[in-house]
Amino acid sequence: MQTVDEILNKLENADNSTKNEIENILVNIGKNAVPQLVDQLQVVRGIKRGVVAMTLIRIGDAAVDYLKKAANGNKDFEWIAEYLIREIKGTIAA
Repeated sequence: MQTVDEILNKLENADNSTKNEIENILVNIGKNAVPQLVDQLQVVRGIKRGVVAMTLIRIGDAAVDYLKKAANGNKDFEWIAEYLIREIKGTIAA
């Protein structure tokens, strides 16, 4: 089985179809991928960041605790984590 990093590296030259396929693979891994995805979200940019964020939203509640933990230790990441948690919970930002 490929690691999350190996899967994300395939995004370098991915078209939209491949990007969607990679996102689906990560979602199917589910909560086991969450710690690595949250770690990656703090360092990746561009297309990778978008795919990681959408994957965490689609995985849902299993990602919330990891996002809160990461935000607690990284003030620059806090707003991103809060945004994703709102998306997961389906609440409207104040």
